[in-house]
Amino acid sequence: MEIFSFALFTRFEDNLRFLASLSNDNDEEWEYSDPQKELQEGNNSARYSFPILRNYFEYTYQKLHSENRIVFAEGERFACFNTGLVTRHYEEIFAFFEENKSYNKQSPYFFKAFLKESDREFLSYYSTNIPQRANYFDKPERLLFNPQSVIIKNIDHILQDNKLRFPAPLRNATDREIRNQLNGAIEEVTKMAKINYKLGIPQWYKGEIQLLLPLYLTHQNKADLALSLEYINEKTYRAGAVLTKGMAYNNARLIVAPQSNWLQP
Repeated sequence: MEIFSFALFTRFEDNLRFLASLSNDNDEEWEYSDPQKELQEGNNSARYSFPILRNYFEYTYQKLHSENRIVFAEGERFACFNTGLVTRHYEEIFAFFEENKSYNKQSPYFFKAFLKESDREFLSYYSTNIPQRANYFDKPERLLFNPQSVIIKNIDHILQDNKLRFPAPLRNATDREIRNQLNGAIEEVTKMAKINYKLGIPQWYKGEIQLLLPLYLTHQNKADLALSLEYINEKTYRAGAVLTKGMAYNNARLIVAPQSNWLQP
């Protein structure tokens, strides 16, 4: 179920603005630094306000729903889930819903509020059954790049489906020119990752942990794109896509706010 099929929101952007102000990282960048560039490169979430937080909230709900971690109370009169965010004093923040009893309703619930763990209304219904966070850590070995592994490149797919995501100087280049530039960048970052295995940033994509590596195509010190690595086995990754940094940050932020110089929204 999608979040908007589950619940009615009457002022969704205002709700997100409040959630951003309530969270510990209230100075976190929930907007893209260059939304127009993200739109041009195929990132449709750039059309909305608070696009990163919106993406985070929607996909966190989906993950929790798949894990049966939406918690109901009072005979399903109320529903609640853990947003995975905390206040500046590290209280967990929960999304709280009440049953929608309106005639011809489109969603079974309507959104009431984002509540802190100490909130009296939250404790009235959930003190003995506190909703848990989404779990992304059942395969912790996938969170770090294995320096003993190899990367198999699916260049055809990257060039055919991801070409619009490349920086402008390369979009008008021939496939051969892009391929040569891409191969060189992947070889370089593979060497970098084998020296510094923390260079890879985990992302959540289609129900799996993948890793992101920076691709330096037009600048030596500023990544142009993120290379997505699909885990095949303990010795093999498949590089099947490149993402804009905004797209990559969206996927990585589902797990944790990336603490990296190269991946910024």
